[in-house]
Amino acid sequence: MRCSPRALLAAATALAACAPPPAAALAGNGTGGTSAGGGAVRAPSVQRAGGSEYTGSAAAAGPPPVVSALQAPATITAGKPPTVRLRIASASAGTFRVRVILYQASAREPLIAVDMGWVHAAQTLTVRWPRGTLLEPGSYHLAVGVHGHRAGPARAFAHSSRVVALVVTAVVTPAPNTPVTPAGVPTPAQSAELGAIFPVAGEHNFGGPENRFGAPRTGHIHEGQDILTAEGTPVVAPLAGTIITTGYQASAAGYYAAEHTGLGLDFFFAHCEAQSLLVKEGEAVLAGAQLCAAGQTGDATAPHLHFEIWVGGWRAPGGYAIDPLPYLEAWERARA
Repeated sequence: MRCSPRALLAAATALAACAPPPAAALAGNGTGGTSAGGGAVRAPSVQRAGGSEYTGSAAAAGPPPVVSALQAPATITAGKPPTVRLRIASASAGTFRVRVILYQASAREPLIAVDMGWVHAAQTLTVRWPRGTLLEPGSYHLAVGVHGHRAGPARAFAHSSRVVALVVTAVVTPAPNTPVTPAGVPTPAQSAELGAIFPVAGEHNFGGPENRFGAPRTGHIHEGQDILTAEGTPVVAPLAGTIITTGYQASAAGYYAAEHTGLGLDFFFAHCEAQSLLVKEGEAVLAGAQLCAAGQTGDATAPHLHFEIWVGGWRAPGGYAIDPLPYLEAWERARA
């Protein structure tokens, strides 16, 4: 049965006033869940508090709070939930209880309910979805519930943003093709014969289509291959070379390093564990030398190494990334 916006608002209002129930989320990395179809599993919701719980006296009556801003994309590709930001405005009190509720358009029960706890008015808030949550293709509704310190139902929703629609589209998997090794660089088999070492020194896997080179990302494509492994697993240099740079990107690569080799290949290692980088710019490294430990810093939802291979120089004019998977598979076979 499809819910009208009025029905969704009523359900969100009731949820905002009571203790948060367990929220069922579609999880891609959780354990102990039940199958939810489409390769995902259901996992328990993680309750996250956005502020300290109020313990003072009841607030005086006054104008109800409103959601003065609610920023969310209208369309995303299947996978992680969207970035949602909101702001509460009120002339009567400084803190409010906020819940963000995601529904499938055809269902009455919430798919995900995030309790943001007691939050301050006039601050921009970012919704933190339960770790590992993934959304399947379909139509959804997003609602925000707000209430003050007094018991009772939710006080108010924004007039223009009480319910917003979200469309999740399917991931387009790149068509398979026969990899072509650029001229002047070793083939995967040749690099293995030269002693190339697999960059993750531990148990690992290559994930699914979303982890592949060329998979769609917002505004760009995935330029590497993800190697899923346990947090702290050593990340090593496949070939001898020189460290080009190291650094940190909070919303992208996290802690990272890049290496230049004398064979026409440059390597990029991203999402290293915090405080685990063991190399610095200009340092010479041997094949097998540990560079960092696998982590999930930056824009990552699970521990893994994001690994790129570049021809013509990493991020250099005329340089470009190539599919690293044929190389990784050749190095993996050589190690077996």
